[in-house]
Amino acid sequence: MTPTPPPLNAELAALLAQTPVLQRPTVITPETIGALRQSLSAMEPDDEELRRDGAFDIEERRVPGPEGAPDIPLLIARPTRPREPQPPVLYFIHGGGMIAGSNRSSTRAVLDIAQEVGLAVVSVEYRLAPEHPYPAAVDDCFAGLEWAAAHAAELGTDSGRVLLCGARAGGGLAAAVALLARDREGPAITTAQMLICPMLDHRNDTPSTHQMASQPFWNRQANDTGWTAYLPGRVPGENVSPYASPALAGDLSGLPPTYLDVGSVDTFRDEVIA
Repeated sequence: MTPTPPPLNAELAALLAQTPVLQRPTVITPETIGALRQSLSAMEPDDEELRRDGAFDIEERRVPGPEGAPDIPLLIARPTRPREPQPPVLYFIHGGGMIAGSNRSSTRAVLDIAQEVGLAVVSVEYRLAPEHPYPAAVDDCFAGLEWAAAHAAELGTDSGRVLLCGARAGGGLAAAVALLARDREGPAITTAQMLICPMLDHRNDTPSTHQMASQPFWNRQANDTGWTAYLPGRVPGENVSPYASPALAGDLSGLPPTYLDVGSVDTFRDEVIA
């Protein structure tokens, strides 16, 4: 059966058809993970860009990771002219399909938000699959959040106001961290969780994953590469923790207020709606 075409606006579809980078499908396989990492790294902002003409002080720290694991790199951006003595903190988890990215990935958009509403940002860099499969990434993200909450006074931030945010794979990890924080009774995510186009479901079998299978972006094949790297030997629906695949969580009570968004032409569309 032929999949339903993606719901593109006709004018937008014509424009995309003329865009060279989108004229052929993106192929993300285990063999191309290295190239993906290089391409994302080349697009990362440097300290000068992150400072926003002096709006933020930028600092890199390495903080203790999970027991027996390496230290975790954190990128810390604090407003130089805070609107209040202890600004809220936005704890950010980057995307990259579980296989790529760093604590500088996607920070431009996060700093847009932080600058507009007066937040400090702590962006975590977690270990990547396939070298480090589950639970390495979620454990790193949780440990970084614990450190940021425990050292709020040192950072000059308000430990009572924490916004947990993640994009793409980082959105899935943020959802998992929120579940862990609830079940371990802290640290408290007091303000909200903001899940931006989150990667939530390892089963990779929703209508949108099939509808977008041949599209030139993070498609079904790429999604399979990411999930297989993170959960090697996975069998859909069997023995997978909701801390790995948050779509499997049966109990969503006790979580902070949650914002989700996703595009209509997105592999993750239907799992986010669900």
